[in-house]
Amino acid sequence: MTDVREVLARKRDGDTLTEEEIRAIVLGYARGEVGDEVAAAFLMAAFIRGLGTEETIALTRAMVDSGTTLALEGISRPKVDKHSTGGVADGVTLVFAPLAASLGMAAAKLSGRGLGHTGGTLDKLESIPGLRTDLAPEEMARQVEEVGCAVAAQSKDLVPADGALYALRDATATVPSVPLIAASVMSKKLAVGTDLIVLDVKAGSGAFMKTPEEAAELAAACLGLAKGWGRHCRAAVTDMSQPLGDAIGNALDVAEAVSVLRGEHAGRLAELTLELASRAQEALLGVAEAEARERAGRALSSGEALEAFRRMVEAQGGDPRVTDDPKGVLPRAPVVEPLVAPGAGTVAAIDAEAIGLAAVDLGAGRKSKGDPVDPAVGIVLHAKVGDRLGPNEPIGEVHARDQDAAGAAAERVTSSLTLSEGDIAPPPLVYGWHDAG
Repeated sequence: MTDVREVLARKRDGDTLTEEEIRAIVLGYARGEVGDEVAAAFLMAAFIRGLGTEETIALTRAMVDSGTTLALEGISRPKVDKHSTGGVADGVTLVFAPLAASLGMAAAKLSGRGLGHTGGTLDKLESIPGLRTDLAPEEMARQVEEVGCAVAAQSKDLVPADGALYALRDATATVPSVPLIAASVMSKKLAVGTDLIVLDVKAGSGAFMKTPEEAAELAAACLGLAKGWGRHCRAAVTDMSQPLGDAIGNALDVAEAVSVLRGEHAGRLAELTLELASRAQEALLGVAEAEARERAGRALSSGEALEAFRRMVEAQGGDPRVTDDPKGVLPRAPVVEPLVAPGAGTVAAIDAEAIGLAAVDLGAGRKSKGDPVDPAVGIVLHAKVGDRLGPNEPIGEVHARDQDAAGAAAERVTSSLTLSEGDIAPPPLVYGWHDAG
């Protein structure tokens, strides 16, 4: 590479960088050969000037090449990896992975931890006593073949440049950039050798992308990367203007997922999971839409998906009794404060981000990367947009360590609800599907 100052100046002025120039900065930073000041200047220039398609592909490829990959070549089933861009009460992965396994697919999922108002799948799973998510690549591959699904933490050797650059993006206020987000998301997906990538790109108050248009832009960028890589990818833009499920916590999320897997809990969480599983079957198994939906529903009602979850939990060292008695196995908070409707009327809006932050303050999430989480605390909110509520009608509970924390969270949750006199139509669950490959 020529003088790095010249490269940075060209990007600052809006020029297009070559793949070699981008690789030199990204790989050099991952290896400690390029300092924070150079990488920070590159990120800021990319944030302000944007990255073209070829530049974003080059950035993603460099991030993948910074570490090892997980080929999963010995897996005999069609392989699917599902990713959500994050939200509130989003327990889809907990249901999707075993559901996919019960339908004849293999779900290989590298998940993350919660940060800010968004929950983390690893934190949720680790609320199950004994369960470990730090699986070595060979362990994960063996479990996916034997059980049909595994949800594990990203290895430090897998896409290390992403971890280093993400920390720097956070420090330099360059996180909300579509090309940088897309490269971060897809580098982890492309480093794992699955046959299909299913993206759930959230839009709304509880998501990073606040409008369906912004989410569609991110989905298009991710699909472009998948196409440039020659990988099959489907992306759904879905609603996060309100909590997806009822549970906002860790053990509470697991308990709700078990209820869905038992076929006992309907609602938007179950509906979205069935939609994603149906689309995966269409792509990987060649099953028609109506039949795919019927098969997915039958796997829930028959207990087959629940059995796959039990086997996954047991394979990862967790207590499999969680599928039979989640309340008896999962940690429980000492204080449970009932939530009641703030008045009479129809729920017109719910501030999902405010509820997520209330759960964080209870200890269910992180304010900074590395903070501990309390697996037992959180919020259960049954009310959804369009529901008609009566005065003081029970709408959920707050699970807390003490009464003061419970009372403060309850007040924040009820304040997040906007009530109206007339009928309100709920927002669509899926705004649209996009395809690549």
